Amino acid sequence: MFTIEHEFDATIITLIDEAEGHRQGDVTIHAFEECVTATQADPRSDRSVTVTLSPGQLRDLAAALDLPEGAYTRRAQRG
Repeated sequence: MFTIEHEFDATIITLIDEAEGHRQGDVTIHAFEECVTATQADPRSDRSVTVTLSPGQLRDLAAALDLPEGAYTRRAQRG
């Protein structure tokens, strides 16, 4: 399950783990023009952990989800 909210400077997506058994905490994603952040609570440290991705890293991640094992480079986009 997930939710989507649009705010002035970001789109916020919250991913909710509904799996049976070993559940992970919710992941909150903030999509800004210059970067995307993913935040999740770490129950071991009782702190939130945030990862920041550039737009290029996000495109690579999206592409990697549909590719077989290997090393890849992204071609420059022409605009």
